[in-house]
Amino acid sequence: MMGGMTIMSGAEPISIDGGDVGVVLCHGYPSTPQSMRGWAEHLGAAGYTVRVPLLPGMGTHWKDLNATTWHDWYGELERAHDELAARCSTVFAAGLSMGGLLATKLAQERPSLAGLVLVNPIFKHNSPALLVLPMLRHVVPSLGGIAGDIKKSGVTELAYDRNPLQAMYSQTKLWRIVVEDLPQLRLPVLLLTSAVDHVVPALSWRTFLDRVGSAEVTHIVLQDSYHVATLDNDAELIFAESLDFFRRLTPSDGSPT
Repeated sequence: MMGGMTIMSGAEPISIDGGDVGVVLCHGYPSTPQSMRGWAEHLGAAGYTVRVPLLPGMGTHWKDLNATTWHDWYGELERAHDELAARCSTVFAAGLSMGGLLATKLAQERPSLAGLVLVNPIFKHNSPALLVLPMLRHVVPSLGGIAGDIKKSGVTELAYDRNPLQAMYSQTKLWRIVVEDLPQLRLPVLLLTSAVDHVVPALSWRTFLDRVGSAEVTHIVLQDSYHVATLDNDAELIFAESLDFFRRLTPSDGSPT
């Protein structure tokens, strides 16, 4: 248990053992693996070995998140990846929102990855609140929540209803680091972005497309989902497109049956 805090029911890390091709999925901020469960199970049913780590400070209480930084979140994703890489000959990374940011950092640090799937990734934001964040974080521990941006009715994202500002400030530092290194990224990328996203502006994915060095980037627009698209109306489309992407990029001798 992280910090002795109880993990929310449904927020547990997900581990599915399948074939020789692995996928590490990274949830967003301030969310949990619950937002990736459908995707993980879909890939598991297709024969993949899947890991969805619970990022440190998440899935317990929002105050725990303020005690962590991007180094903690990234370290957990890297551990999950390295465990997969030790048992699978081909490994892919995928992420939602800040999970997309962390998965991109992983691709920069682990060029042996076979490909990268990003769903509404965050690389940049134009919120005026960000200008005062470096100062505000010393005064206020958290602001109102940013989770649960889902078009489909009756679906809930298991996430904090507060945005802890120390943690948010750390995340903004990672945006700059990752964006700066995007021209060196060479992996094939599947980018899926919602036409309407109330959390992450189009500026974010445009920044990615402007700077990324990859020769192969496929961009699909999700017409019927908001930010948390993996739980929204286009979830099945994300699952199907990612599966096609993984199959296409898997060496023919190692594809799951």
